[in-house]
Amino acid sequence: MALRLIRRALIPFLAVLSLTQLLADDARPVVDDSKATPEAPANPNLPTLYVVGDSTAKSNAPLRGWGSEIGAFFDPAKINVVNRAIGGRSSRTFITEGRWDKVLAELKPGDVVLIQFGHNDVGDYKDPKAKGRPSLHGEGEDTAQALKADLVTMETIHTFGWYMRKYASDAKAKGATPILLSMVPHKDWNGGKIMRNEQSTFVQWTKDAAATTGAQFIDTNEIIAEGLEKLGPDTVSGFFGDQRTHSTPVGAHYNAAAVVVGLKGLNPDPVANDFSKAAEDLPPTLTAASSPQPTP
Repeated sequence: MALRLIRRALIPFLAVLSLTQLLADDARPVVDDSKATPEAPANPNLPTLYVVGDSTAKSNAPLRGWGSEIGAFFDPAKINVVNRAIGGRSSRTFITEGRWDKVLAELKPGDVVLIQFGHNDVGDYKDPKAKGRPSLHGEGEDTAQALKADLVTMETIHTFGWYMRKYASDAKAKGATPILLSMVPHKDWNGGKIMRNEQSTFVQWTKDAAATTGAQFIDTNEIIAEGLEKLGPDTVSGFFGDQRTHSTPVGAHYNAAAVVVGLKGLNPDPVANDFSKAAEDLPPTLTAASSPQPTP
């Protein structure tokens, strides 16, 4: 029903632009949450599912990230869901700002961590306009000296793959289960297909980091892209609150469903016993993943 209403309400709009034209379209602000209270586990006696990532996992209204929707797919009597993602962060800056250390301090055996980065790792680390966010593009042990966002302080930066391996290794050292997720795809259409521009770079580097560390991997980039193609441009337009990157509540719910579909496909699935009926009712593909409605 929700998808039918979206189809009727939206005016068909399809723009196929080159990647270089599209890169600067959507704002990627560095969100200030200094006055906000971080989400915390509701019941410390239960295991916790943590979400670590960028604005595609957590955005301010009217946008919304999938990490704010995924709780609908879990039974709160069995597991906590805590979204620690924040807009404008990369695999590099989530660590250098001390955010990952705070998550690590709370992790306990039995917890699960969903980790997804990539959108803010793009760009040239030497470009001041990149706001001190890009990692080195690759997965080796390369390092470089780079300015932080204050354009004064220098730091040693690593490759994207290095950072993703660190997340996985750190979580495992705490007895938690890390699951690395490939980045949410952009809404870039070409001949009726979603372009997978990151499959050979950030997606592959994420997959390799999981394989190297023994972490689990979900290719949410591919799962979401396949589902969007089945729905088509008219419906998918209502999933995005800007041109190509950030989700509306409906889109965030859809992406959360994609993550759950990916979780259910893991062997073993560390949260198999923690799903709500909404997760159990999800179809194997996402064309019908419109219920329950996005949470307020």
